[in-house]
Amino acid sequence: MTHPTVEELLQKLQAARQGGGAEPFRLEQVRRYRELLAECPTFTPALLELGRLLQLTDEPGVDAEEAFVEIQKLLEKAVQVSAREASTVVELGYFLDTIHNASEKATKLYEEGAAKALETLEDAWAGLLRSWVHERTKESLEKALRLGELAEKLFPDSGRIQGVVHDVRSTAVHDGLLKP
Repeated sequence: MTHPTVEELLQKLQAARQGGGAEPFRLEQVRRYRELLAECPTFTPALLELGRLLQLTDEPGVDAEEAFVEIQKLLEKAVQVSAREASTVVELGYFLDTIHNASEKATKLYEEGAAKALETLEDAWAGLLRSWVHERTKESLEKALRLGELAEKLFPDSGRIQGVVHDVRSTAVHDGLLKP
């Protein structure tokens, strides 16, 4: 069996997202997500979105407990195949917190998700700051100076942030935007 291409997966995901709203339309969406996952069972966006959709949909012949078991399995699989990506971990935390009232487990997932999200934010901000320094316009350096102040407050122990903020300030001094 050949695997679908990325383009085909995205097209099927887009088709699965169509509709929504009233119950009959959500049931059709559920069907499309299930078809997509039958073809590609580890497609994280479809796992997450079906898990969310099932929380809003009453499928005929499926009792709540059965639905919750399926939803939890979908979300756990999304966490696993995404290598515990922040949004999947947080989504599973919300489910455990709101449906199972398992706040202790949810709290650990929220903490993990927050830590991973902060790592991503640190990487993104360091990249943005570097990019703005390379752009080297008055506007880009002003944006970099503002973001640099915020980044230093949020990541005071980050050598990476400190280094790139130093570059921002040095460039701003060199270009006359800051006094030495």
